[in-house]
Amino acid sequence: MSLETEQLERRIREIDERIAGLRYDVDQKEIQKLTLERRTMDSLLQLLTREESLRHQLADNEALLAEDPGSEFSHVIEEDNMRIASELDAVLSQIEEERIPKDPDDDKNIIVEIRAGVGGDEAALFAADLFRMYSYYAAQHGLKIEVISSHPTEIGGFKEIVFSVLGVGSYKLFKFESGVHRVQRVPTTEASGRIHTSTATVAVLPEAEDVDVHIDEEDIKIELFHASGHGGQNVQKVETAVRMTHIPTGITASCQDERSQLKNKEKALKVLRSRVYEFMKERADSEMVNERRSQIGSGMRNMRIRTYNFPQGRVTDHRIGLSFYNLPLIMEGNLDPVVDALHRAFRERTLETSILQDSDD
Repeated sequence: MSLETEQLERRIREIDERIAGLRYDVDQKEIQKLTLERRTMDSLLQLLTREESLRHQLADNEALLAEDPGSEFSHVIEEDNMRIASELDAVLSQIEEERIPKDPDDDKNIIVEIRAGVGGDEAALFAADLFRMYSYYAAQHGLKIEVISSHPTEIGGFKEIVFSVLGVGSYKLFKFESGVHRVQRVPTTEASGRIHTSTATVAVLPEAEDVDVHIDEEDIKIELFHASGHGGQNVQKVETAVRMTHIPTGITASCQDERSQLKNKEKALKVLRSRVYEFMKERADSEMVNERRSQIGSGMRNMRIRTYNFPQGRVTDHRIGLSFYNLPLIMEGNLDPVVDALHRAFRERTLETSILQDSDD
């Protein structure tokens, strides 16, 4: 057993003992932090254990070949060595990735905000297309979609739609989707067949719990109003719609989709807390270099990240300069090739940065 493996096992035992002595109702944040650390260490430990096992198998095979090089089984052993060496390379690659510092938000639920940008009705229709694409993508990964608020247009688009994605790993799957998405296509209303360019903005926020960012009740201004439908007409006689403002930052959130004022308050608070959490993260990131933001992009809503070109059936992600010629499949939620490429680029650049930092040291 290697020294690193022994250290990991010892640290995992320490974490288990520490968690056993904590109270979930009081020490929730500490328990979450320790649980994440344990999960990461356990994954690395399994890979290191597998690496040791494969190296032992290679050594045993080499010893057999040395004992009887002309054995009738030597070719079988050599084939087995090739298989083991291939698996060992894969395990070593995974170990490198595991040693990259994890984003503490990766396993969190998220709140996604899609807003129509430039392009009028076509931009609103594109926003609806993005929502549909993300809904299918989430379902493919066993995640649940829950609409928080929406402002639909009469022709089937969305001026804005805000929704939750619920399930472990939601943020990891969606975190590179923030930014300006551009579409180039012939709108159904365009009689001359002219291609239009429209945009929609996407913001992906890790869902913040009270343990992540505490918001005092006295710091929240709550306004109640009548929920409205198309054209602004009142659809309810009572004030069930809720708008919340976080007074210290001026950040707002509203919800009117539920018939219950209480449920609208709960949803609006969920969005408000996540927006404040993201604001605090942005402010912290501006004070120190954040590798993810400098390499893959900030993910801010003013950054054009992707173009969907319907006439050419092409999707281009501008952050990594990569095009995919399977647009119809991607719009049906098959985003894995794009997301995998983004994660791969992030890992490679993070490893490069780590190597450069080590050489400087």
